[in-house]
Amino acid sequence: MAQQHLDPTDPTAGVATGDALAGYLRAQATQFLRALRLHRETGGAAGTGEESVDAASALRRSARRISASLHTYRPLLDPAWTESLRPELAWVSGTLALEHTYEARLERLLQALHRLSGAALPGPAAAEGVPAGPGGGPPAAADRASLTVGAAKAGALLDRQLTLARTRAHSTALQALGSSRFHAVADKVAVLASEVPLAPAAPATELHPLAAAAQERLTDAVAALPLLTAGHPYNAEALIHGLSPDPSPHPQDGPWHQVRLLLRLHRYAREVLHGDAPADVRILAAGQALDRHRDASEAAAAAAQAARTPRITPATAYALGVLHADQRHEVEASRFAFQRAWQKETVEAV
Repeated sequence: MAQQHLDPTDPTAGVATGDALAGYLRAQATQFLRALRLHRETGGAAGTGEESVDAASALRRSARRISASLHTYRPLLDPAWTESLRPELAWVSGTLALEHTYEARLERLLQALHRLSGAALPGPAAAEGVPAGPGGGPPAAADRASLTVGAAKAGALLDRQLTLARTRAHSTALQALGSSRFHAVADKVAVLASEVPLAPAAPATELHPLAAAAQERLTDAVAALPLLTAGHPYNAEALIHGLSPDPSPHPQDGPWHQVRLLLRLHRYAREVLHGDAPADVRILAAGQALDRHRDASEAAAAAAQAARTPRITPATAYALGVLHADQRHEVEASRFAFQRAWQKETVEAV
């Protein structure tokens, strides 16, 4: 199937120069300022309504795109200005994302506990450790009964820990959005909306080589992944780390997280080249698989961390162990999905 859009590695593709980059950055800066205004009108960081949440999400999206473009196309921009703004945008995006991250992680873990055990989670019964009723299907009936007993308390423990983390993240975002540091970032973005500090030669410089370099970095990172292992739905080696006393991140996850970031840079680099054209569905599928991979790996880590809580009951620890294994299986399924999407993209490109 032929590509629908310009390929940054195709020498016959249309020419996009620094002027296209300037237009993209101005548009993203305008989106940032519009989202910021809406966020303030709907209650700011203290707001909990849907409009406030959507505005915060739009702020993060614009900040990510501006920061990614400054990284990929930095030779075409004023270096001092770029290096001063890019980390600040990453700070904004990361700070605003934390509250949503904890909320989504809790929801994911509670749904998984419910699916595995059939327990109603959380709630008054959960807090007291009262099972909501029997479940069906695997695991075996005896294991399911043990899991149901511990799942309610495990759900209550996760709810308590992640709700506290979410509350702290909300306070951090509230303080950040009112800080002089954030106001300085917003002022720079406001200037960017009207004036992009391009290097003198940028208007006549093609963007395709820089976009192709971003794609090459992604390709090299994917080539280093154990795709043959990921080609199987189950990777027993990935469960060895398990619930060990070592609280460090899972040793297999780092390269996959790096590929996720490089894929995002590649996708945003294509946006600069192709404007409002629809994104490549195969890139989107690969990105969605890596998003699920990140979510599952972090959820597994949260379950493992909860299992290290002192003085929890054996049934609670058992439920958290099953939950951890379940999320690590989700990690492997996501790797398998990425492998299929990536190989499909490679074959169709050939």
